[in-house]
Amino acid sequence: LGSMPSAIDHVRTGLAVALGTAFTWIGIQHFVDVNWFVPIVPAILGWPEFWVYVSGAAEILLGLGLILPSTRARAGRWTARFLLLVYWANLNMWVNDIPIDGQTFSTPAHIARALAQIGMIAMALFIAHSQPIEKEEE
Repeated sequence: LGSMPSAIDHVRTGLAVALGTAFTWIGIQHFVDVNWFVPIVPAILGWPEFWVYVSGAAEILLGLGLILPSTRARAGRWTARFLLLVYWANLNMWVNDIPIDGQTFSTPAHIARALAQIGMIAMALFIAHSQPIEKEEE
C-alpha cells in the first residue's frame, strides 16, 4: 500500500509548481526580451546574447522539471546549482552598478535580491527532498 501524502508533501508540491511556473515564465522572457538581460551578463563571458538564450533555455527546462512530479527531486537539485551559478550576473550588476531599464538598484535592493536568491536556493533544496509518490499496486 502506498502512503498518503503528508501536509509537507503538499507544501513541497505547491512550492515546486509555483517556482517551476516562475522559472518557466522567466525563461521564456529570456527569448522574448533578450536585450533586457544582456547588460548583466559578465563581460568576461563574451557573447551575452548567447548566454541569455542558454540561461533562458535552462530556466524553462528546470521550471518544467520542477512542475513534473517524476523529475521534481532532480530538478530541485539542479535548480539550486543553477541559482548559485547565475548569481554571478546579479553580483556583476551590483559590483559594476549596471542599470536595468535605465535604473540602478540601491545597496538595500541588491541585498534583498541576494536574500531572495538564497531563499530560492533553499526552496529548491526543500523541493529536492521530495520523492515521487509511488502508485499503489492492485
